[in-house]
Amino acid sequence: MYDYLRGQLSQIHPNYLVVEVQGIGYQIWTANPFRWQDQIKTEVTIYLELVVREDSFKLYGFINDQEKDLFNRLNKVSGIGPKSALAILAHEDPQGLIQAVESGDAKYLMKFPGVGKKTAQQMILDLQGKLAIDVEEAQPVQPANQPILEEIKQALLGLGYSQREVDRILPTIQEAKPVKTQEGLSLAFKLLRK
Repeated sequence: MYDYLRGQLSQIHPNYLVVEVQGIGYQIWTANPFRWQDQIKTEVTIYLELVVREDSFKLYGFINDQEKDLFNRLNKVSGIGPKSALAILAHEDPQGLIQAVESGDAKYLMKFPGVGKKTAQQMILDLQGKLAIDVEEAQPVQPANQPILEEIKQALLGLGYSQREVDRILPTIQEAKPVKTQEGLSLAFKLLRK
């Protein structure tokens, strides 16, 4: 139904963006809203997928068609919904994901929030041989307004990690003193995979 949206990026929240098009603000859920920070108050193009559920209509946004395609493929796996698909995409390691699926590495896949052994095995079964796509990586960006640690915490909680998991890694992230939210999130994902 929707392919892309072009408008002014007006707000960035831990789980979604607001893009204004002709006076209407569209709430667009995305894997990592902070990677758009350097484009705030400028015109952006976001590739879209509309997901309709019994109780909601949500727009999900992506950097490019390849990321959108990966989201759709993940979303079709039994046990993975849009929230889990975004959490997987937020790790921004499409090659690692593809390699894990192709090699049958369920242990790697189980490190994503909301992915247990059964779901990891289902991912391998459903996606093996179907993920040979080239996903362009986005540049990390500088956050605005909120302290970086709070943005990292909110983003991780929004992706489905538990408060206990987040609290366990925050001291290590704080010691690393990330200058950008994306840098801190990348470190967080590495720590959460251990």
